[in-house]
Amino acid sequence: MQERQWITARRSELDALAEELAKQLQEVQAERDELAIAERVLNRLAEQARADAGAVAPVSVKVAGRAVLLIPHRSDAADEGALPGDYRKILAIVREADGPVQVRAVGERLGLDASVRGKLEPLRAKMTKLADRGWLHKRPDGQFTARPQLRGARP
Repeated sequence: MQERQWITARRSELDALAEELAKQLQEVQAERDELAIAERVLNRLAEQARADAGAVAPVSVKVAGRAVLLIPHRSDAADEGALPGDYRKILAIVREADGPVQVRAVGERLGLDASVRGKLEPLRAKMTKLADRGWLHKRPDGQFTARPQLRGARP
């Protein structure tokens, strides 16, 4: 009779082990599927990086848990390609102007509603940041001018 109890107990142990192994196998298969997806994403990113090899991407950093674009100092950047697109547009508008420009004029060129002062404040902050980093010059009257381009810099 003890042999039957041993067989029953052993069968129960093996059933529990088989159940645990099936669970582990399921977890392993799920992780392998995730790795396959990650590999495809990395391959796509590598292809995109190769395609964008000539372009300089703006640097993104975390501030208070939020991702923000880092605006480099002019002396640290190879060219204005290191700036985010909206900052490059602002810089181009100021450069195209015959002389000093007001924030309102730049806002109008960008299609902002210049009649609402609150709409221009984010633009004013961006232009001030460009001036603080050496890309623009902020005059005492609040107008902005372009600094001369660095040698070898692309427009």
